[in-house]
Amino acid sequence: MKNIYPFLFLLTFCFTACDDSDQPLPEELKSGKTLFQIELTDAPGDYQEVNIDIQKVRVQIQDSNWIDLTTNAGFYDLLKLQNGVDTTIVKDSLSKGTYITQMRLILGDSNNVMVDSQYFDLKIPSGSASGFKIQFQDSLVADSLNIKLDFDAEKSIIKKGNKNDYSLKPVIKVIK
Repeated sequence: MKNIYPFLFLLTFCFTACDDSDQPLPEELKSGKTLFQIELTDAPGDYQEVNIDIQKVRVQIQDSNWIDLTTNAGFYDLLKLQNGVDTTIVKDSLSKGTYITQMRLILGDSNNVMVDSQYFDLKIPSGSASGFKIQFQDSLVADSLNIKLDFDAEKSIIKKGNKNDYSLKPVIKVIK
């Protein structure tokens, strides 16, 4: 019986030392926010480069308000984002319980494709105006939500006729 007291003391010390309740909560959790992150990746395509000019990502909340997310705007070669390689294009926080009904990818004017070592402009019907609609609906209930936009360059580039005239009609799959 005498030998049990040191064991109980040691056990109590371990439980007290391992208690992380004194650790501060991340700001997102304190303020009732969900960390929302979007990564971009690509399926292989038969081009040397597919460069898109991402300006912003927007989400529609409860079929009414549009919110511009904090976006890493820039020029991205989709073909460098293959085989497990991706890049973060959005890292923002939204109120928990927010219901996203739609997402849009707004592109700038500097989009091109490289074919046979030559660059050709990618015409984008509505990419810079209203943006490309991405089918995505979700309610933000967890502390964080990470999604990946898997851009399929091969299916997204449309060659028009026999000329070197290309347009971009993105085929994007959302992966949670």
